[in-house]
Amino acid sequence: MFDIGFSELIVIALVALIVIGPERLPRVARTLGALLGRAQRYVNDVKADIQREVDLDELKNLKSTFEDAAKSVEQSVNQVGQELQAEGESLNQSIAGAVEAKAEPAAEANPVADEIHAASAQMDLALETKPGADAAAAPKA
Repeated sequence: MFDIGFSELIVIALVALIVIGPERLPRVARTLGALLGRAQRYVNDVKADIQREVDLDELKNLKSTFEDAAKSVEQSVNQVGQELQAEGESLNQSIAGAVEAKAEPAAEANPVADEIHAASAQMDLALETKPGADAAAAPKA
């Protein structure tokens, strides 16, 4: 900022010694050093605040990026879940259809078993309607 060399600093120090005097020069130098230290601390604090704000903005951008990525992953997972659920329902329906298809031919393929069941049902009815069927069954038991 200021382009001051060593020779220029010596000239400034000599002028200050002449103007201020040798008695007050150490006190003025201490005060000037304290003021410069405060100014440096203030500038450093302002720089740190600005850097924190920049970092905070970067973190907010990073957070929004991660949130967007998380939302897209969540949507993808939901979509895959729905597709899997639809496939599962489709498989369940096809399995149920296959079981029904196997059950129908089995009933049609065994007419002898149907006739036996029908005949036994008729015999049970005939035994229940006979008046002596209960008396004949009681002594055997």
